[in-house]
Amino acid sequence: MTRMIERWFPSAEVSANSDKGWGSGNSEISLFMWFAKRPTAQAKAATICSLLPWPDDPAEQKRLQDLVRKAMKGRYAAWSELQSEIKKANPESTTTLDPFSGRGMIPLESARLGVRAFAVDYSPVAVLASHLLTSAPFEDWSEEPELPFGEERSHMLASPTDRLLGDLATLFKEIQARHASAMSDFYPRHNGELPWGYLWAVTIPCQECSQRFPLIGSYELMPGRGDREAVSFYIDADRASGTWEAVVTSGKPTRSPTLTNAVVNGKKVAGKSAICVYCSHVHPLAVHRRLLQEGLGQDALVLAADIDARSRKTFRKPTTAEKDAVMAASRALADESAFSPFLPAIPDEEIAPGNNNIIGPSIYGAKTYGDFMIDRQTLSYVRLARIINELGDELTAVGLSRDYVRALTGYATAVVVKKLRRSTRGARFQSSGGARVGDLFVNEGSITFSHDFFEAGIGDGPGTWMSISDNVLTACRNLFSDLRGAPASVQRGTATSLPFVAKTFTAVVTDPPYDQMIAYADASDLFYVWVKRCLHNTWPELAITADPHGGQDKSQEIIVKRVRGAAPNEHRTREHYDTLIAEAFAQMRQVVHDDGVVTIVFGHGEPEVWQRLLHSIERAGLVMTGSWPANTESGGQQGKANIETTLTMACRPAPAGRPAGRKGTVEAEIMAEVKRRYPDWERWGLAPADMLMAAAGPAMEVVGRYSKVLDAKGEPVDIYTFLPLARAAVQDAMAVTINHEPLAAFDARTRFALWWIRLYGRQPQAKSELRWQALASSLDLVLVRDLVPDADKGVRFITSHEYSGKINGDSAVIDVALALAAASEEGLQAMGQVLAASGRATDDTYLWSAIQFLADRLPDNDPDSIAFTRVLRTRVGIGNAAEAVAMSNREEARRQEIDDAQLRLI
Repeated sequence: MTRMIERWFPSAEVSANSDKGWGSGNSEISLFMWFAKRPTAQAKAATICSLLPWPDDPAEQKRLQDLVRKAMKGRYAAWSELQSEIKKANPESTTTLDPFSGRGMIPLESARLGVRAFAVDYSPVAVLASHLLTSAPFEDWSEEPELPFGEERSHMLASPTDRLLGDLATLFKEIQARHASAMSDFYPRHNGELPWGYLWAVTIPCQECSQRFPLIGSYELMPGRGDREAVSFYIDADRASGTWEAVVTSGKPTRSPTLTNAVVNGKKVAGKSAICVYCSHVHPLAVHRRLLQEGLGQDALVLAADIDARSRKTFRKPTTAEKDAVMAASRALADESAFSPFLPAIPDEEIAPGNNNIIGPSIYGAKTYGDFMIDRQTLSYVRLARIINELGDELTAVGLSRDYVRALTGYATAVVVKKLRRSTRGARFQSSGGARVGDLFVNEGSITFSHDFFEAGIGDGPGTWMSISDNVLTACRNLFSDLRGAPASVQRGTATSLPFVAKTFTAVVTDPPYDQMIAYADASDLFYVWVKRCLHNTWPELAITADPHGGQDKSQEIIVKRVRGAAPNEHRTREHYDTLIAEAFAQMRQVVHDDGVVTIVFGHGEPEVWQRLLHSIERAGLVMTGSWPANTESGGQQGKANIETTLTMACRPAPAGRPAGRKGTVEAEIMAEVKRRYPDWERWGLAPADMLMAAAGPAMEVVGRYSKVLDAKGEPVDIYTFLPLARAAVQDAMAVTINHEPLAAFDARTRFALWWIRLYGRQPQAKSELRWQALASSLDLVLVRDLVPDADKGVRFITSHEYSGKINGDSAVIDVALALAAASEEGLQAMGQVLAASGRATDDTYLWSAIQFLADRLPDNDPDSIAFTRVLRTRVGIGNAAEAVAMSNREEARRQEIDDAQLRLI
């Protein structure tokens, strides 16, 4: 059976719904902190298109396409119709597997359809996240005993999820009360109210005057808004006594903070320097970083923050009682008993070496995950973890089932994990948005460190348990509304050794790790050390690890680790990734039905990464049969790269008995197959850039017909060779014309330039796209690099003003066109000189067709569009000027010949 995803995919609908609304996945990611957000629109489309058939009858094809488009209008749109069609196509049973489930976005869509879904992930943190999203909400908890605390509720429930929602609200409120009571001695009230929190800063000893001073990056507290004046502060230091204090004042900051860009001897010092408030001595980045690495940094309480009766944030000096409470918390933390013989109260799990680019605090002296917080924050989390464990025991004692207790304590731990993002040294105070606490993740995979940071208290306000638990409850209400489907089965395991018998699943749909984009385990170990402590009674298996540093297991993690710093034993290399991802794909091939598909969602801009991925798919015994682009990552970052387009690729087990193929034959078949598919792509509204990516599917499908492909000498041909060819085939299929002249008739450099303008105009693109286009044009990158220089963190097509080439009779059409546009502001004489130097005439069809194309394609307000139009309008004059230049050159040449002849006579 041919599956829909092998012939069609709702790319436009996925792109349209991935940014916001039901298909963005924003509600789902609000439940639990994990990485690499997968839009639910893409997950839903990939799942249903992998399960539905592609009939031979065009009318049936259209009917199913219309059904899928209808389904893409909402979370449960066309729900009953989809269920019916999926069951009809798979009468015996329907099962799906995601062996890289992460937070569970893909299995969730199977669960919502009532399809039996299985989710596997290597990370215990991801397993917990996936369970809370894809399994627990779909269970019926209505027969569970009442909680032993909170108000008694009616047993009349509007839906099964009402029970879970109600119990979560009660549980979170109980945790808030117990935690506030357990920490009340360490967060004293001020004027009868609990403060919102406290601003802290690391202090270092000045290397000039030896006085200790705080490192603060900004003095702004509240920007001015409406009728409210701005609020700021500054550090007032008394050198005689060696003391300093923070002074809150009205208005914007008037002094430079102590951590700022400095100028010494007229030169700007690299990075942020620490400026002593006593003697103004400048400590460059390397110096104050070294001082922290040597353990010379000390935390200091700077300001207290309150929320007044009008919900406005106010700031003041900490009281003596508040300062005493900080010291009392340190003493209490030292007395905290271990959670178990193998689990001390303060996390002693070590930060693995080589993590300076992932775990920011490690650059500044942090050795363990217990170093991430001040003592009072650590004490707060220790007691919070104890409360969650104690509640698990209490709930078990009153008869709640083991599964329900695990679910309730799991959701409570989800709040803890979200709170961690705003409760460490990386959580900076942010004055924007009415004052809030920043996220310790600078992007989706790196934890930051800040010299000044905010500590949320035990009352209300951003970063507190009350605020974050409300946020999680809001996410649950949204996700559980109109909930339909069946629970997924979630388990921890490795994709390289799946615990299923052969041919178990109708479809495998997965979003594997992308090379070195995100170091999942390293980036989530901070969560893991606290998950272990919160759930060591109810989820004891999550605490089991063979990692020598006490974090999550990483021996079988399938990533390429970007290392910064010494890491002599790091095994997560490219070879490791390529080997294990191929093993994982081979496992998927074994567990999928003969007529099923392995659907892989993948996004990466680099041709080299795609080359390795295709090799892994080939090594696994899979052949690609469909490839569909969608813009799913706009505005988001994954690791160090910003990917906007991902491919949803359909693969099948390679058929047995395939013959060997010849390179020329395969190339011809690819060209023909792309040409055959092109009318459908055009009818479905795929943009040309999307067609380039979609072409990978038919190309790899053709290659997959053969056991191997040999060149004229009988040598095997790299499968990757055919990917650029597929892109070139799209260009041929489009039959692009340039002012009625076929693009293929132009010289190679000009073809490249005009095709680029046809696709992207002047819009910036990733550098990887330049490499793809050069490969598709069979050109060395160096031959076109000057046409598409670096710009805006990517590349864009050159302007005529930037063009600096020298024109002669061998110059490409695009060079002459750019030079003419550049000379157009200087007048006819300058343009005539360019045309004359090129040896081209005013009736040169290709030159003037290219200029007309560029004038039409570039935006009307683009300076070059205006310049090219100017050239076109003065075409006759340019020709006359060129003829005059040519005549002058001929006269000069004759005079030179005469002079040379006379010299020879002499």
